[in-house]
Amino acid sequence: MIKAPQMHSKIQHKNARTNKCQLSSFGMQFKSINEDGTFTGYAAVFGNVDYGKDLILPGAFAESLKEIAETGRVVPILWQHNPSEPIGFFESLVEDDYGLLVTGNLLISDVAKAREAFALMKAGIVTGLSIGYGVKIYEIREDDNVRILIKLDLWETSLVTFPMNPAARVAAAKFALRHGELPAPKDFERLLRDAGASKSQATGICNQGLLKVIRSESEKTFELNAIQKAFSEIKITQ
Repeated sequence: MIKAPQMHSKIQHKNARTNKCQLSSFGMQFKSINEDGTFTGYAAVFGNVDYGKDLILPGAFAESLKEIAETGRVVPILWQHNPSEPIGFFESLVEDDYGLLVTGNLLISDVAKAREAFALMKAGIVTGLSIGYGVKIYEIREDDNVRILIKLDLWETSLVTFPMNPAARVAAAKFALRHGELPAPKDFERLLRDAGASKSQATGICNQGLLKVIRSESEKTFELNAIQKAFSEIKITQ
């Protein structure tokens, strides 16, 4: 049985300023993989520090899972965080003492990419599951800067070959912008680099644009279309 970590070190408690899309990646712990394309396993494990130095507490998904159940919202399974490549959906998402237990359904009869993903899963080549979520409440543990995630909005999940790789960060930034949310600064910077900007250009645009918008949002003076307009006007020659 996994227990919540003891909060004996100094901790800074924070409410997230913006519910931007972020990623948390794990090696998927499969309990079963079935020939009809369904699988069962843990999409997240409580009390475990992931590759991005995040730790999810038990109950972090509870409010989001309640909203999903009440509204009937479908949580998609994407391929490598690409919103143009949905390959399935989750039939069940439940928190237990260990983590977020899920039953997924890959649409292997109708979607070619789902068949490819399923073959790679069975071969043990694709074993990563990366969650796209918004952070509502978190804490920073000062002795090691681990971020303790207390309340999350679950948006999507992706099967990934290499969790938390640069391509996943680019996809996360695009996903956030398409859904009317602000991307994480590091993800936005990576998106600009991918578009052809130099490191100094990307850092400058992020520092002078996105970070100012995030700060102004906390003062209730921010309108999201400003950053979307600014992003659309960025012209980079490759």
